[in-house]
Amino acid sequence: MIDSGILSPDASTTTRDTLTLGNKPLSLDEIVAVARYNTPVEITDDPGVLSRIEAAHEWIAQSVKAHKPIYGVTTGFGGMANVVIGPEKAVELQNNLMWYHKTGAGRRLPRADVRAAMLLRANSHLYGASGVRLELIRRLQIFLNENVTPHVLDMGSIGASGDLVPLTSIAGSIIGHDPGFTVDFNGEELDCVTALERLGLPQLILDPKEGLAMINGTSVMTGIAVNCVHEARSLIALSLEAHALAVQALHGTNQSFHPFIHQLKPHYGQCWTAERMLKLLEGSQMIRDEIQGAVGYRDMEPIQDRYSLRCLPQYMGPIIDGFRQIASQIVVEANSVNDNPLIDADNNACYHGGNFLGQYVGVAMDQLRSYIGLMAKHLDVQIALLVTPAFNNGLSASLVGNQGNPVNMGLKGLQISGNSMMPLLTFFGNSLADRFPTHAEQYNQNINSMGFGSANLTRQSLDIFRHYMGVVLIAMCQASDLRAYAVSGQYDARRCLAPATIPLYEAVRTVVGRPAKSDRPYIWNDHEQLLEGDIARLAADIAQDGLLVQAVAATMPDVE
Repeated sequence: MIDSGILSPDASTTTRDTLTLGNKPLSLDEIVAVARYNTPVEITDDPGVLSRIEAAHEWIAQSVKAHKPIYGVTTGFGGMANVVIGPEKAVELQNNLMWYHKTGAGRRLPRADVRAAMLLRANSHLYGASGVRLELIRRLQIFLNENVTPHVLDMGSIGASGDLVPLTSIAGSIIGHDPGFTVDFNGEELDCVTALERLGLPQLILDPKEGLAMINGTSVMTGIAVNCVHEARSLIALSLEAHALAVQALHGTNQSFHPFIHQLKPHYGQCWTAERMLKLLEGSQMIRDEIQGAVGYRDMEPIQDRYSLRCLPQYMGPIIDGFRQIASQIVVEANSVNDNPLIDADNNACYHGGNFLGQYVGVAMDQLRSYIGLMAKHLDVQIALLVTPAFNNGLSASLVGNQGNPVNMGLKGLQISGNSMMPLLTFFGNSLADRFPTHAEQYNQNINSMGFGSANLTRQSLDIFRHYMGVVLIAMCQASDLRAYAVSGQYDARRCLAPATIPLYEAVRTVVGRPAKSDRPYIWNDHEQLLEGDIARLAADIAQDGLLVQAVAATMPDVE
């Protein structure tokens, strides 16, 4: 069972409960707490854990002395694994890795992604199958607790032998390999040697296998993926509640979410969505309450809602199911040992395999981007209905507030802005893991996962979706105000909305600094606000797990 709780943004920024590594698997929320909110980390003092780490390290040392054939320890790397490395060169082999893998390109990864990667690398090595010293794991712990974050670039890994290039930047920084490795030291850029001096730590020389163990694994792509899953969960909840606002603003029915319908097609995600929508719409004065089964003729309007409302559970259901699977896979990857070879010191054995391949991450992130595109497509249709008099059940064209002034054009520009983002999100939904084959380093890495690239694309997609959600929420609040006026003769939608959707409505108004009023909707005259600023404020609040995310906490999908 994966921890299904959501971090409270208020609590997470103030609570400093220490996370102990090595005692149990990490949950998504625990990783996020360290990565985004600086929760301190300590390493278990369990003698069994510590002895396994020491035993694996000692096994490597003795194997080098005995000239045992071990990939990347007494041989060269990759396609050059036929090169025999003698004991006198075993240390140089590991430290040389830091030189020729420092080949990243692009922009620096966000600090939270690098912190997640450091945490997961430490967690992986604590299983005692990698052959590294405890001192190296403690270095990762110290860097996390002292808020020292290596600079890692967002291009350079094909996700085949793990994240060799990105992890090199982390490994080289914590050992002080060369001043060319730089870090963020509490907001100040420093070279790693100076950073170690400030921390009172010596530079380290890597022992046999330690270089390979530190850079051969999926920790960076998985760290990025954890943060993506965390944010996607919030955006799914925001999407669902935005749909609930749309149903109310369009004077839709609740009958489409009746349990009788969904028990006859009992996909988990479909049933969960329908149940959640009924809860979100309960008590609304804006909907057609037809949950008992009776419907009436509606003059020129169809007796049932259009597909984007009526089929909402069937459309969102696969997204909910898929997201749960993605979250489960990423948590397993985060709690894995993913370097090669792996040491079983208890049985005097070394196993060569491929746990470093990031295929689970690559495929999962491809799927998550696809779901983001599907959600954007759905929300875009709801906005189109809301702004079009032929379909919006009596609201003004383009949701104009003050119709007495003919120059007001309402949300025309806002819809265009949303239309510009939605195709980008569906484009980003294209898969990467199945494309662009590489035959890296002498055909050794002749398949690859592109997990690192896929995770980075997902991070970019989520950034766009945050801004798109800003557009959506503005449109939904304006439409809700106009529907409230049609129902009650005043514009404060809180008086008519379903109670479960009021927190999100209020959060939007608070974030943009525009309190609800009974005499005016969100937008009255076009010239009284610049919506560009509102989009930016809403997107920033989502990124920070702010008021908007707190408002929809009850709608977060479970991850189990």
